[in-house]
Amino acid sequence: MTDYNVLAAGDTALIVDFGNQVDLNVSAKVLALAGRLNALKIDGVIETVPTIRSLSIYYEPLTVSAIWLERQVADILEHLEEAPATGRTCDIPVCYDPELAPDLEWVASQRDLDPAQVIELHSSRTYHVYMLGFLPGLAYLGDLPSELVLPRRTTPRSRVPAGSLGIGGKLTCIYPMATPCGWHLIGRSPISLWDASLTSGALLRAGDKVKFNPVSLSEYRRMCSDGVIAAPQAGTSH
Repeated sequence: MTDYNVLAAGDTALIVDFGNQVDLNVSAKVLALAGRLNALKIDGVIETVPTIRSLSIYYEPLTVSAIWLERQVADILEHLEEAPATGRTCDIPVCYDPELAPDLEWVASQRDLDPAQVIELHSSRTYHVYMLGFLPGLAYLGDLPSELVLPRRTTPRSRVPAGSLGIGGKLTCIYPMATPCGWHLIGRSPISLWDASLTSGALLRAGDKVKFNPVSLSEYRRMCSDGVIAAPQAGTSH
């Protein structure tokens, strides 16, 4: 039986909370519940929003009651089987050149590595998109190799460029636009994770998989000038 709590978020949303861990098994439960609710197309359910450890369910209280929704969630979770991975796969180019990676050498020194080892470790992993948040299109990706896990910066930067690749705790991300940032910057991507011309606006979504492909500084500059946008590979759908 799945352990969870249901919390009210005002009178138009419920939060189904599965714990406090960054964990692939927890994420699988969140995404499976979201998928089942979306497939049922319940009248009055407006949207489901997955996070790292919970699912927010937004509803119209004049159409469906919170009590009925709680019962529906309980029934789904009681019979929920482990769902196969259904996310898309996206290859994202990243330039780890020191010119674009102000914290690369510091990260290496903190973990008793050289910069090349940091790059190899970071780009060797296929990452799971746990959730989107903080900024439009910003995907929280995990899990970092244990050798690269570090606390966030004690003093955040007031502004970092769009495309900056950061690491913090067990997670990594690419910032889709210029923003304040408390994570360690070890590279930059020439692609945009937010594109208003896309139906959803966001290139990635919860459950997708991401692989970072190292590119040279000259390749990065060429891609920037070409306006390249990486798209999830065909063949798997969410």
